[in-house]
Formats: sequence, C-alpha cells, structure tokens
Amino acid sequence: MGNAFLFFLLAFLSEIVGTVGGFGSSVFFVPLAGFFFDFKTVLGITGLLHVFSNIAKLILFRQDIQWKLIWKIGIPSVVLVIVGAWLTSRVTFQYAELLLGIFCVVFAILFWWKPHMKMKANTGNAIAGGGIAGFLAGFIGTGGAIRAITLTSFALEKNVFIATSAAIDFGVDLSRSIVYVNQGYVQGRDWWYLPGLIVIAFLGSYVGKMILNKVPQETFRKIVLFFVFATGVVMTFKALTV
Repeated sequence: MGNAFLFFLLAFLSEIVGTVGGFGSSVFFVPLAGFFFDFKTVLGITGLLHVFSNIAKLILFRQDIQWKLIWKIGIPSVVLVIVGAWLTSRVTFQYAELLLGIFCVVFAILFWWKPHMKMKANTGNAIAGGGIAGFLAGFIGTGGAIRAITLTSFALEKNVFIATSAAIDFGVDLSRSIVYVNQGYVQGRDWWYLPGLIVIAFLGSYVGKMILNKVPQETFRKIVLFFVFATGVVMTFKALTV
C-alpha cells in the first residue's frame, strides 16, 4: 500500500511538472517508475498514462493548437515511435538514455547562457526533431525533451506550446501504447493502476495549467530549460549507475 501511494504521488507530481514544463511527464515519470517496475512495464504504463494525460491537455488547451506544426512534427513522430517501440523487444541500446541525457544538459546550459540564440525554425528541423523525439519515445520511453527543443525554436506562446506538444504527443503515445500492449508489456496486474493514473492525468494537468496561468512568458522559457537540464542530469546519472 505504501509503495502504491508513493508511486501515485510521484506520478501526480510528474504530471504537474510536465504540464508546466510543456513537454509531458515521461521525462520525469519513466526514471521514477523504474524504481517500482521493470523497464518494459514502465514503457507500457507510461504510454497509457500519457494517452489520458494528453487528452486532458487537449481539453484544457484546445483553442491554442498550432496545426501546421502538428503535421510537420507529428507525422514523423508517429511513424518513428512505432519503429522505436517495435525495436524494444528486439534491440538493446544501452547508451541511448546516456546520450540523450548529456545532450539535454548541454542544450539547456547553452541556451540559458545565450538566451537569444535559437535553432532555425524551418520544416527540416521540425521533421528531424519530430522524428528523433518519436523514435526515442518508443525506444527508451521519453522523447519530450527533444520535442521541447524543436518547439522552442518556433518561439511559441506558452499555451500554444503546450497545446501543440500535447496534440503531437497524443498520436505518439496512442501509437506506442498499441505496440507495447501487443508485445505484452502491460500484464493483468498492471491494469489495476489504470483508473488511478487516469485521475492523476486529468488532475495533474489541471493543477499544472493553474500554475502556468500565473507564470510570465520569459519565466516559462526558463522553466522549460531548467526541466530539460534537470531531466538530462537524472537520465545521465541513472544511465551511469545502472
């Protein structure tokens, strides 16, 4: 009972932080859930949690979706998340999480140090960023930081940023969840967590939105960079200590 309460509490906090940060809770939830479940179960539960989490965000931020970016980033994300999810039962790439963690740390430091520096906001970067984010989401369970990096280059207003990210992520998480379930990553006992995770997805997203409404745009940009940095540190530490 104590472990279940702690698990749900951490999932709830991850949802709040993921909503405020703008790129979903998986970058926090996946490493934390790894203390309670094996990696494949974490992938399955994370995918299902995020399907409902993104539904909540789409309801809360539905008027702010940037549809042009969804096609550019979302289509390659969905295609490659299926590839990444399929590969999890066939390939083990032990350095993927370490490389992603280091990249996030370097990116956050660089963009914090030079706040006016941006990636080029073009179709090529949108497609590449979406594809990489999707593949990593399927393969290691989280690609939200890469998607945040891609969306940051387009200088979106905070609500547009979150709405667009959630719309892309919905397609990504629905696709990978289907693959994970078909591969047996969610067993009978795991479905008992689903009702609680659905409540957490909606409640955490709502609380995150309330916090976000009080945060200025520039502060929001710094929050995103801080979370990218923190995520990179956690992922790097976890990869080096396993």
